[in-house]
Amino acid sequence: MADKKVLMVVTNHTTITDDHKTGLWLEEFAVPYNVFKENGFDVKVTSIEGGEVPLDPNSIEDREEWKEAEGVLQNTVKLSEEDKHGYDAIFLPGGHGTMFDFPDSEVLQNVLQHFAEEGRVISAVCHGPAGLVNATYQDKTPIVKGKRVAAFTDDEEIEMQLDSHMPFMLESKLREKGANFERGESWSDFSVSDGNLVTGQNPQSSRSTAEKVVKVLES
Repeated sequence: MADKKVLMVVTNHTTITDDHKTGLWLEEFAVPYNVFKENGFDVKVTSIEGGEVPLDPNSIEDREEWKEAEGVLQNTVKLSEEDKHGYDAIFLPGGHGTMFDFPDSEVLQNVLQHFAEEGRVISAVCHGPAGLVNATYQDKTPIVKGKRVAAFTDDEEIEMQLDSHMPFMLESKLREKGANFERGESWSDFSVSDGNLVTGQNPQSSRSTAEKVVKVLES
């Protein structure tokens, strides 16, 4: 299965408010990155702007097994239209940064549309599905419409007291776009795959989401 290629796209957005820094949530990147690598997949890591990827300060953990993944974030390639080609799956890790730079990235939306049209695997965890809220097929149908989807819940956002600072509430927005939103208990591992769309609820769901991607790619 070493011929499988996964494109990971991460956020470059650093602030929620002046006194609240954000970025990529490390676990949501490092754990899936390791799962893909352990399965012999070829992984390309890109970000919306390219360069060094900011980590949410609350997500930084000194874990030996995450070191390689963290190193890759020092200097990422900017996501480009070329990335539409040559990958079997795309994976969007979260972190609150994604709420700000994923939905309006034309390049990301184009890449996602291409993946959707070709029936390739699209996957995201926690706030990563922010990248899916504006993603459509060529006929403008939302790619989440009628699909079982998990993501960071409105309850979890409210519990973090960040709901008032978000450009939108992720669960509500996905429901608005026609997703059949599913969830587990707050802060519990919950992920779901519906055909080629694989999504997870929160950081705790990072591994199970990535493992479901592997399963879909190997089926």
